[in-house]
Amino acid sequence: MEKLLERLCAPSGVSGAEDCAAQTARELLSQYAPDAAVDKFGCVTGFIGERGSGKPTVLLEAHIDEIGFIVTYIGEDGFLRVGNCGGTDRRLYAAQTVTVHTEGGDIRGVICTLPPHVASDSSKAMKTEDAAVDIGFTTRSEAEKHVAPGDRITIDNTLAKLCGTRVTSKALDDRAGVAAVLWALELAKDKPLMYNVEVLFASQEEVGSRGAVIGAYRGEADIALATDVSFAYTPDDKKHLCGTMGKGAMIGISPVLDRGVTDELKKLAADKGIPYQYEVMGRDTGTDADDISLLKGGICTGLISIPLKYMHTPVEIVDTEDVKAVGRLMAAFITGGESDV
Repeated sequence: MEKLLERLCAPSGVSGAEDCAAQTARELLSQYAPDAAVDKFGCVTGFIGERGSGKPTVLLEAHIDEIGFIVTYIGEDGFLRVGNCGGTDRRLYAAQTVTVHTEGGDIRGVICTLPPHVASDSSKAMKTEDAAVDIGFTTRSEAEKHVAPGDRITIDNTLAKLCGTRVTSKALDDRAGVAAVLWALELAKDKPLMYNVEVLFASQEEVGSRGAVIGAYRGEADIALATDVSFAYTPDDKKHLCGTMGKGAMIGISPVLDRGVTDELKKLAADKGIPYQYEVMGRDTGTDADDISLLKGGICTGLISIPLKYMHTPVEIVDTEDVKAVGRLMAAFITGGESDV
């Protein structure tokens, strides 16, 4: 699981420019779905089963994009100005090392910051419109030879193992969900399936679930199981509003989720001894599941989330056992509870 997460999290895939991350996910998915492909919208899709067999179809969905920045302007001084792609945490901007993903290749840079000795108030978080990226040039003409408006930027980090079964990386939201789906397919690969299975690794979730709407609408799903990350407890938060890291899959309960699918997930988790906990929401879920459930007159949709610390930062943390638990629950669902997971 660590190796799988490392491979999935390493490529860049900021919303609207998911190419590298999508190609990696397509290669991994093709082991189970020979027709795996990246569509023109940047989504990864695949089908397992026999079309026209009369079996119902289950969609397994996670999003492939990550948060980051987009170059909006190159100043006369050679500094890059940026805008948000997704909900970046502006408290973390100052003095971060970043990578600018350009047509000619990746370029390293840093987000500018005043030393505390001369800053009038170093306690205030930098606004995105005030952030500037220094890539080493001092004129616009130099910078324009290498960078163009629209290039994406990510804050640097690579996957590292923490104590026990926890890892930290950028982009675990939601490459951990992608890993869970692939884990499910590995567990179920030699077992009879109760359903045909569609897989969708959706683009552009961080800017409005756009890939999920397009990908799920084009598919044939009768039922959908979406997976995303959700908030894991940290000492500065309220325990009753968070999941517990290491306690397993978070089964979503919400008015927008199908009660039958949710009840089946709960039963399977209990019967198969899969660690699980509940995530109860009074309205929508804030994930692709909300939009998928509304398509084509309604798709019966369930949500299984992965507890994650420090969401939308470059140091997100998950427990690999939680990711496996989500994959086990998906595998149990698509095999009708018959697989030994």
